[in-house]
Amino acid sequence: MMAVREITGKHVLIGFVAAFGIIIGVNILLAVSAIRSFPGLEVRNGYIASQSFDTRRAAQQALGWELQAGVTDGTLYLAFTDAAGQPVRPARIEASVGRPTEDADDTLPTLTWAGERFEAPVALGKGKWILRLNAYAEDGTLFHQRRELVIDRG
Repeated sequence: MMAVREITGKHVLIGFVAAFGIIIGVNILLAVSAIRSFPGLEVRNGYIASQSFDTRRAAQQALGWELQAGVTDGTLYLAFTDAAGQPVRPARIEASVGRPTEDADDTLPTLTWAGERFEAPVALGKGKWILRLNAYAEDGTLFHQRRELVIDRG
């Protein structure tokens, strides 16, 4: 038969300190990881950005552009069409692709015009990606889109 040891206040204190030490340690580890992987702010001041939102949205809608975006066989494609369904080639285009939660895998694809759409080779792993796109019409009107891309195969 085993001898039963008496639990003292010292044993209970050690148990509590160890349990809360583990909890606090894990919370600190997760907080540091979240801060290191945070990609940053979308806009410096949300209130100021909101003041011109309706104007920018109306100008973008007036263009009548639609965007089809995706990744096929390691190629990112961006196809713009006008209200009549005809291909549109913006005067200037800027795009970045990255993970939603961190900026370590962000990439700036080199887009080239391929007749009816822009294309760029990309090496994206399996999972969720975010496409951030700024395309400019000949008159300088901004067409801004933020699209989710999901890659099923790695």
